Amino acid sequence: MPGFSTTPSVLGAATLDIAELFDHAHWIVKLVMVLLAVMFVVGLYIIIYKTLYIRRAAAESQKFTDSFWRSRDIEQIYKQAQALRNSPISQMFVAGYTELAKLASDENLRGDREGNLANIERALRRAQTVETTKLESMVPFLATTGSAAPFIGLFGTVIGILFAFLELGKPPEPGKKAADATLQAVGPHIAEALFATAIGLVAAIPAVMAFNYFTRRIRVLRSEMETFEQDYLNIIKRHFLR
Repeated sequence: MPGFSTTPSVLGAATLDIAELFDHAHWIVKLVMVLLAVMFVVGLYIIIYKTLYIRRAAAESQKFTDSFWRSRDIEQIYKQAQALRNSPISQMFVAGYTELAKLASDENLRGDREGNLANIERALRRAQTVETTKLESMVPFLATTGSAAPFIGLFGTVIGILFAFLELGKPPEPGKKAADATLQAVGPHIAEALFATAIGLVAAIPAVMAFNYFTRRIRVLRSEMETFEQDYLNIIKRHFLR
């Protein structure tokens, strides 16, 4: 029918050209978009890296724990712990074993049972702190992105809308109706403003989800380290510091 002949052209004109939106944006809005894009890329790298790192740490910790309770040869356990460098529990064992070996080689400290136990406990705590710091490294950036990115995007939205209102005050070009001139002037700035908000949400949503996931996994690993510390100290009390 003749009445539908213009519909395809109208719909075809309504396309989303990201490069064009960025190219015509105000320099402040461009800066906001670039900052949000950088935050998204860095956050994506952290998500991938920490996912692989924490999974590897959890898998190696489980492997070491199983070996620790099965084997009765402490030298063999020590060799395996050195091989499983990504396991926080194995690194705690290495720290405790090293401290125990130092105490065993010092004849002046052999009779001080409580002092020796306190030294081993401090070595385990230091190792736990180091391993926890490794697990938590870069994760705070995700929290920062999740909380700040929407507001940064909102700032870009405000700037875009501000310039849209400034365009409203300009007189229409010759040969154009006021309504058409107003729509053409306001439309691009509104699109740029909404695009900045969209980038902020794209950066924030995965960052928040990943931060919550990593926080829970790290909490589980810390609980396992604390449990291992108590078990290890009990073994030292029973078999080495009598």
